[in-house]
Amino acid sequence: MIETFDAALPHGITLSCRAAGARGRPVLLFLHGFPEAAFVWDDLLEHFARPEHGGYRCVAPNLRGYERSSAPSEVSAYRARHLVQDIAALVDALSADSPTPGRLALLVAHDWGGALAWAFSAQHPQRLARLAILNAPHPVPFQRELAHSPAQQAASAYMNFLARPDAPALLADNDFARLWPFFTQLAADGAVPTWLDEPTRERYRAVWRLGLAGGCRYYAASPLRPPTADDPGAAAVQLPPELVTVRVPTLVIWALGDTALPPSLLDGLEDFVPDLRIARLPGCTHWLVHEEPQRIAALIGGFLQTPP
Repeated sequence: MIETFDAALPHGITLSCRAAGARGRPVLLFLHGFPEAAFVWDDLLEHFARPEHGGYRCVAPNLRGYERSSAPSEVSAYRARHLVQDIAALVDALSADSPTPGRLALLVAHDWGGALAWAFSAQHPQRLARLAILNAPHPVPFQRELAHSPAQQAASAYMNFLARPDAPALLADNDFARLWPFFTQLAADGAVPTWLDEPTRERYRAVWRLGLAGGCRYYAASPLRPPTADDPGAAAVQLPPELVTVRVPTLVIWALGDTALPPSLLDGLEDFVPDLRIARLPGCTHWLVHEEPQRIAALIGGFLQTPP
């Protein structure tokens, strides 16, 4: 059974959340990406809330700018330090009555949620026992490929479109005609996926009608974009290793059919994530949370049972 609530954080941001499982249990936190929302995690929230799968308190927030969460109008409010502050405050609030206050049993994240999770885990390793990343590149390999790989620059060209001030209006036009292809163009065959049925489309419409500007501001605020004639983008970014090294046990689940984020982004990852496990999923695309929830649940369940 999914419940909803608003988490009012001490620094003035409120995140609308979806949750399953009893309060007071160890906490699993799930972070979504673009153009998604917290509802994409519902199956996994309910799965890990069941006693036979750990009986966890499972929570998925709508990130800043999404659904009914706070959506500041300034692009600067979506810089990494503010987004990481949201996650840190939410962890404190959710885990206050858990067996380990101030600490998650596991952080699970996809796409933009994964970008936040990499930063949060590097900066606050004491706040989580484990990390699971789904098709979200670590910033060092992503910066390398965006700066130097023409193939990655072409695959990520959409990021510069989403950073434009007029992107939200263009995306909303004509029943979100420019958004639906995100779910097909990131698949190798370009086919409409079977999971994208009309009820699922309507769930997305309900979120997108509340506003797309917040999600687009993530792209405008981030320097990790393909270079252009007017903007060096990722080519101007330097990432000191001590600020991006993740020292918690980490599982990376990577869909090999993701055309925007190819497996080359895994190359060298072990240099920045010493305790690393990688599960490669052939036949899956960027939208693996929709495509393979049971397989993802099994991989995460196994990870939770491995010795720390």
